[in-house]
Amino acid sequence: MSKNVLVISTSLRKNSNSEQLAAAFADGAREAGHEVEVLSLRDKTLGFCRGCLACQKTLQCVIKDDANDIVEKMGKADVLVFATPIYYYEMCGQLKTLLDRANPLFPTEYAFREIYLLTTAADEDASAVDGARKGLEGWVTCFQKACLTDVLFCGGVTDAGDIAGNTALTKAKKLGTSL
Repeated sequence: MSKNVLVISTSLRKNSNSEQLAAAFADGAREAGHEVEVLSLRDKTLGFCRGCLACQKTLQCVIKDDANDIVEKMGKADVLVFATPIYYYEMCGQLKTLLDRANPLFPTEYAFREIYLLTTAADEDASAVDGARKGLEGWVTCFQKACLTDVLFCGGVTDAGDIAGNTALTKAKKLGTSL
């Protein structure tokens, strides 16, 4: 059965390594017959959550920016894929801001069940992703019907394009194909 897959690339750098992982995952998911949208935060405006909790009643954030449309798409997707560079052993700030702004989804009948995390870092040690994984697991825990299905880490890539030819691209595509 075809799934609605939303791949969100959170790096603000054009042709970033994490963006390329996102594209490989999306290619695999399309090849498997799924409906895929790839969304980049590069040109989006996302303000910080104010913690007012009005969204729990209105099901929409009071801040009028690009986050509202993105969060609506997140709620309708069967599969969410977050691609992020690792900054200081944690997810990038753009992803954390988006997760905070996704608070309107909490009381809804969101569709997503599977969540994937695709990560890249300059550090080659696999533990470099631990902070990002833990942060996303905290968010996922709030959505009891969903689970963090898999985490893909590609270390040793610093400059945009360093990931070219890396086996992580093949792994990302295979993850997408396996949906």
